[in-house]
Amino acid sequence: MECIVHFRVMHPEEPKELRGLIMLESGGKPGIDQITDMFKNMGYDVRPDNPEELIFKPVDARADYTYIRVIELDTGEEVYHEDRNLRAILENLLNKH
Repeated sequence: MECIVHFRVMHPEEPKELRGLIMLESGGKPGIDQITDMFKNMGYDVRPDNPEELIFKPVDARADYTYIRVIELDTGEEVYHEDRNLRAILENLLNKH
């Protein structure tokens, strides 16, 4: 099973959104070590800074980015994303009745 890792690299000039791929043995999400290895394979030598928030900092202080944040782990399973605009419209319509 594969997991597409969507992440944001925070460069001083502007953030850059990228994706990586992790192959998983079975269902579930990749671990911190698997994500760190994926970043290493992509040329980002990082260490976990805040594992709960999936934030990674560069090992080398001279790196051209300040941190990397994983924004989504896509394993192909359906994921619910709230549509705030649709919710506001529905709440507005329901309050009128």
